[in-house]
Amino acid sequence: MNRLYLIGTGPGGLEHLSPAARTALESCTDLAGHGLYLNLLGELTEGKIRHKTPMGEEIGRATLALDLAASGRTTALISSGDVGIYGMATLVFELLARKPKPEWAEVEIEVIPGISAMQAAAARVGAPLAHDFCVISLSDLLTPWELIAKRIGLAGQGDFAIAFYNAVSNKRSWQLLQAREILLRYRAPETPVIVAFNVTRKGEQLTVTTLGELDPEPLNMLSLVIVGNSETRQAGKWVYTPRGYHTKPELTGT
Repeated sequence: MNRLYLIGTGPGGLEHLSPAARTALESCTDLAGHGLYLNLLGELTEGKIRHKTPMGEEIGRATLALDLAASGRTTALISSGDVGIYGMATLVFELLARKPKPEWAEVEIEVIPGISAMQAAAARVGAPLAHDFCVISLSDLLTPWELIAKRIGLAGQGDFAIAFYNAVSNKRSWQLLQAREILLRYRAPETPVIVAFNVTRKGEQLTVTTLGELDPEPLNMLSLVIVGNSETRQAGKWVYTPRGYHTKPELTGT
């Protein structure tokens, strides 16, 4: 059977790799992905042909994975976190919709989800995403900044907690500064913010700061930023966003 697995391998640590993903990887002959994400799989890649492609070659990577599967190779296309959240799954389906090859019609595709970076970061500090939240990428490589800024403003108006992916890169940090300024129109400077780096991986760093003090300068492209909503608060070392239980008699004492 010509099979292609689209696998989200989780935030990095193999303890967070799902059993379904592990089983699929074991059955594969070929793995396609960014070199960093393949390296994080460690011994699970032994005996497999590894097809490493750099950042910026996502279309070529997805095409290669489909071609390998169509040729009879059991193939996995690897994304970190969840493959459907800023991952490679959508690109495979876009290729099938926009530039299909006849042989791809015979490929059986299975999407295997993974724990996202925002979930892993939130779990490290408590439950900042416990109520309504949204996820926004600050990269303007594929989405115009004007649209991104509009979404940030609407998320601020809607009082969503927000997980920012692609918060900064080696070439840009101004988007995070602008995002902070937009949110300060709707949220207090004391709003808790979590800055996470390499969660579950070697060199993990987590910092709890505030919206007013958020500084993009020390961050990099592997950093994730979670901004709480107007109700998000700290309890000792923990950060949480209430769901409304504080109105119940059991918590109010009335």
